[in-house]
Amino acid sequence: MTGNRTARPAGARAVLPSGARRVSGWLAVALLFATSLGLSAAEPSEVQRGLLAGNYAAVIKQATGELRESPGNTEWSILLVQALLTVGRYADADAAMKEALTRDSRSIRLRWLAREVALANGRPEEAARRVDEVRLAVRDSSWQYRSPADLVVFGRAALLLGADPKDVLEKVFATAQKGDPKLRDVYLARGQLALDKRDYQLAAKVFEEGLKQLPNDPDLHWGRGRAYAGGDREVALASFQAALQANSRHVPTLLQFVDHHIDGEAYEQANKVLEDVLDVNPSHPDAWAYRAVIAHLKNDPVGERFAREKALSSWPTNPRVDFLIGEKLSAKYRFAEGAAYQRRAREFDPDYLPAMAQLASDLLRLGEDAEGWALADAVHKRDEYDVEAFNLVTLRETMNKYAALNNDDFVIRMAAPEVAIYGPRVLALLRRAKDVLTTKYGIELAKPTYIEIFADQRDFAVRTFGLPDVSGFLGVCFGRVVTANSPATSRSATNWESVLWHEFCHVVTLQMTKNKMPRWLSEGISVYEERQANPAWGMRIDARYREMMLGGDLVPVGKLSAAFLAPKSPRHLQFAYLQSSLVVEYIVGRHGIGAIRSILSDLRNGVEINAALEKHTAPLDTLEKEFAAYAKEQAESLAPKLDWTRPEAELLLPDAADKLAEWEKDHPDNYWILRLNAQRLIEQQKWAEAKVPLQRLIELFPQQKGGDSAYRMLAAASRALNDQAGERETLQRWAEIDDEATEAYLRLMELAAAEKDWATVARNSERYLAVNPLVAPPYRYLAQAATGLGDDSLAVVAWRTLLTLDVPERADGNYQLAQLLRKRGDLADARRHVLRSLEETPRYREALSLLLELNRTKPAPLPEAVDAPLTVPGLEKTPARTPVP
Repeated sequence: MTGNRTARPAGARAVLPSGARRVSGWLAVALLFATSLGLSAAEPSEVQRGLLAGNYAAVIKQATGELRESPGNTEWSILLVQALLTVGRYADADAAMKEALTRDSRSIRLRWLAREVALANGRPEEAARRVDEVRLAVRDSSWQYRSPADLVVFGRAALLLGADPKDVLEKVFATAQKGDPKLRDVYLARGQLALDKRDYQLAAKVFEEGLKQLPNDPDLHWGRGRAYAGGDREVALASFQAALQANSRHVPTLLQFVDHHIDGEAYEQANKVLEDVLDVNPSHPDAWAYRAVIAHLKNDPVGERFAREKALSSWPTNPRVDFLIGEKLSAKYRFAEGAAYQRRAREFDPDYLPAMAQLASDLLRLGEDAEGWALADAVHKRDEYDVEAFNLVTLRETMNKYAALNNDDFVIRMAAPEVAIYGPRVLALLRRAKDVLTTKYGIELAKPTYIEIFADQRDFAVRTFGLPDVSGFLGVCFGRVVTANSPATSRSATNWESVLWHEFCHVVTLQMTKNKMPRWLSEGISVYEERQANPAWGMRIDARYREMMLGGDLVPVGKLSAAFLAPKSPRHLQFAYLQSSLVVEYIVGRHGIGAIRSILSDLRNGVEINAALEKHTAPLDTLEKEFAAYAKEQAESLAPKLDWTRPEAELLLPDAADKLAEWEKDHPDNYWILRLNAQRLIEQQKWAEAKVPLQRLIELFPQQKGGDSAYRMLAAASRALNDQAGERETLQRWAEIDDEATEAYLRLMELAAAEKDWATVARNSERYLAVNPLVAPPYRYLAQAATGLGDDSLAVVAWRTLLTLDVPERADGNYQLAQLLRKRGDLADARRHVLRSLEETPRYREALSLLLELNRTKPAPLPEAVDAPLTVPGLEKTPARTPVP
């Protein structure tokens, strides 16, 4: 892939890189001579294919020779300048362009290319003049510039001069494409415009259209890869590999792999690929910018400064250099450092839009909302077609309607209806997490921490990623800012309390390290701390993870961060979280929690992760071997008396029952067969028979949890047999180990309420609310349980929440609440709620009696603020209540 320097498309001429070091000098000369002979009679279009294939030296030689014979040939001049720019010979490209313009001053294609030459040589003012020259030429002699290639140049210039992108696409580029469907420049221009606007769906469509016409074009393959890079990584990787197959020295694609390696913390590999880039162009600013990024991440300020100076050597005020460094640092969660680089980019060019947009994103992730939103708005005003800027501005309108809970430590923003329902629960959980985790890790956090919970998954995705179509994430932490999906967005049971605990743990560890920690360690600590906080929370080894751990899917610790980047499947991504947490668990068990704290402290001070691990645990090689043994031991200790052998697939066919029965005799406690037999018996409603394999499964594997748990089936069988005692025992065991078993919690509430076991009702109500606090049943049961336990305060909260949910039984709810309020002496509020009860049901006798009693107790007039909103401590905005006439 990245190391494939010699791969070439079929039929491509073999031309070595300049200064090739893999063959002896005389052979290199011979090959170059042979190549030049092969191109001697070529047309410019044929030589352009050599340029696209990476034969840069041969193209330069061919074009130079052709121009000696035909000095005014614009096509040869364009090829020569393009090749010189590609290999970093900027001064030579400048000279060649000046010569070309003296011989053909009317070509707008030359003038557009002259803009690139001016920028490469650090003359942005001249570059701007070249764009205006294109405009003036077309204005004064439009009839001369109607060829498809000229139309593309005019369209690109028009975009830089502020033309409406939609008009350019539909009126200029579309005309050019219709005139010449095989013109590569039109697809590159359209695709780049879509990438610039971050409209990746359109970009993919355009590049794929181009590849139908030009299937071996590396630039089109690269563009397609860029379009898919943020979504379908497999498609993106295939596109990048296709680009390298067409041109193994294709610099944009090589840089894409550098970017990928940096994401995976594979800095050695990134540097090797950068060597390939610098072999082509020793002065490439992006290559040196990436070198600066790697130096920064490795805490090498001298190397960082040197690389940045090299990146700026040909254009000292190039804003893209600092933008790229900052963008990549932000991708590594170094938002403060990334923002600093964007500010440097804007010092070079205050109007450089990419730096403005990235700085807006950085500031919003740092909690600096005022400046961040202002910049996002400025980007949108400058470019209404920037998808991310548009999404952010639209989101801001939504978030302005959010309510907030504030204290010294937290600012919690939620949709107003939701904050009134479970906002105080969120705040209470976060207070507990802060007390536990800051004490454990010995840190004083910056105040406040911002928690934003979104009732619409698309809003969460826009706030977190800039795009609405990113799914699969429950929450994300940036350091001081946490974004999370509301339970309202979940299609399956998800414990929001464990999610917030996990994310707040990131707040602690990211601030401890100033965001200088590898992905695997950050995620590993958070999952580990979930399990420490609640035995039912967090990921644990199950049957499938056991197979992965024993079947070769364990990733070496040094490569764990890359496992999050390009997993083979969603299951492998989840496995990366689990394995990371087990590494942390192993380190804590072997070396103590102090080792983790010390590693985090070293990371904050710039120590590289492997050095920190070696200092406080063991050398990486040793740690990897010891952890692999630990992981194997953990996997093998999962239900050790179960037979985990998977039966062959053919044994499960309908006509293989006899063979399966024979196989089962040799595997009497086989996990898969016990499950299969239980499922078949359940489907046949043979409840008593089904209990036998289910009880055996639970006996041998009591810690199983999840949707396919044997507890679920056993509880169903017991219920069908009207065995309430057996059902309740099964449900209780299930509820204790599974933090998302809502059906178990609800059924336990029902059974316990019938027996007036209010403690069990309350416990399972709370469990249910940790998964879904936006439905009425758990609050109904909690209100009953609290009353039964004599906890009037909890009962008041439960009834108030039920009324906020707008349940049908509003009359009874208001009456019950009024009774509780009267009991604790809040007579005015009690009177308000009894009147609301009578508003719903005017002949409600108990409510009328209570009203009479309240009036006798204190015959005071009804307060004016009958329609006062429900007050939640710390709540800035609350939904209005219905007034009583």
